Amino acid sequence: MEKKTILFDGVCNLCNKAVTFIIDHDPKDQFRFAALQSDVGVKLLDQHGIDPQEIDSIVLLENDEVHIKASAALRIAKNLSGAWPLLYAFVVLPKFLTNSVYDFIARNRYDWFGKKDNCMIPTPELKSKFLDN
Repeated sequence: MEKKTILFDGVCNLCNKAVTFIIDHDPKDQFRFAALQSDVGVKLLDQHGIDPQEIDSIVLLENDEVHIKASAALRIAKNLSGAWPLLYAFVVLPKFLTNSVYDFIARNRYDWFGKKDNCMIPTPELKSKFLDN
């Protein structure tokens, strides 16, 4: 099975907690991670024709498909353990609605959860989950 890649805001505390949460709820080891700001993150964005200056949200790369914002979050939830896949039901809602909720949280994430000066550095135990530069 090909791994799904999640690109995330490496300086965002909420995003870093989300990455840890996903790892904890990914028993099939489906996901790999890279910060949007990392060399590998920028390279992957470029390969998929996404301007790194235009994106600051989560990006899911899955089977040569690119999903951003709410679509990415819902597709990630669909693959997690527990009741989280139930959230995927929201995919039937119009994108303008789900992305509006996503954008509201994204706009306020630094105020609500804080921001780091540097990108997350994975622990040695988690290093295999992250794409190298």
